[in-house]
Amino acid sequence: MKLKERIHHFLHDQKLKHKLYVIIFESDTPAGKLFDVILIWFILLSVLLVIIESLKGLPTYLATPFVIMEYIFTAFFTFEYITRIYCSPQPRKYIFSFFGIVDLLATLPLYMGLLFPGARYLLIIRAFRLIRIFRIFKLFKFLNEGELLLASLRESSKKIAVFFLFVVILVISIGTLMYMIEGTQPNSEFNNIPNSIYWAIVTMTTVGYGDITPVTGFGKFLSAIVMLIGYTIIAVPTGIVSVTMMKEYKRRMEKECPSCHRSGHEDNAKFCKYCGHNLEE
Repeated sequence: MKLKERIHHFLHDQKLKHKLYVIIFESDTPAGKLFDVILIWFILLSVLLVIIESLKGLPTYLATPFVIMEYIFTAFFTFEYITRIYCSPQPRKYIFSFFGIVDLLATLPLYMGLLFPGARYLLIIRAFRLIRIFRIFKLFKFLNEGELLLASLRESSKKIAVFFLFVVILVISIGTLMYMIEGTQPNSEFNNIPNSIYWAIVTMTTVGYGDITPVTGFGKFLSAIVMLIGYTIIAVPTGIVSVTMMKEYKRRMEKECPSCHRSGHEDNAKFCKYCGHNLEE
């Protein structure tokens, strides 16, 4: 058999593609679970390697082992990415999917680092691949709770936007007022309104860096008021989202199937899309 024929046979070997697909894309078989566990360990070790390598003062004798390990990790992830494209029934769909893009980005930084040294630290992107752990341990049921949270955030987005606009107006007003109070003091850090607005944001969010502080009595009094307002404001968006989540949860529970106890059906659904049970019974 000529080399060209062997390559053609390899590229169209459906039996081999199916075997690789079961191992790489599925986790219901022992081989698939083993591959996914090995993949996650490689991801964890490679991310840990990048973090450790960024530390200053590491012994010089670790440089060579770290470089060798990084090349091994990158070779493994590159091989895995190419294999996923090879055995995928729809290669184009995989390439442009979320996981396909992340898998590609996980391999590129080391190659880019040959031209741009700083790009190597983009390997931390591999941490996103740990999302695959949900598939391995069958934790996708928790994604329903994530969908509930996202739906609640979408529902409360307008209220949160109005609240955010109110906070912006409030910090601009307080910053301007503090500039009027503290700006006349010698060597004052409140020497312009943008700095004063920055102070108002930091104080109201209870971060309190302390890089800008008032010195007058009235300025300190206003600071105390702003801090108290900050603690009060924190509860507002939390309450908005919590109320929306409860409404969304009750709405979904009304559409929960009494047979399989799954929710998320359309409002006009008559039968459960999971088990076929009549929801109107």
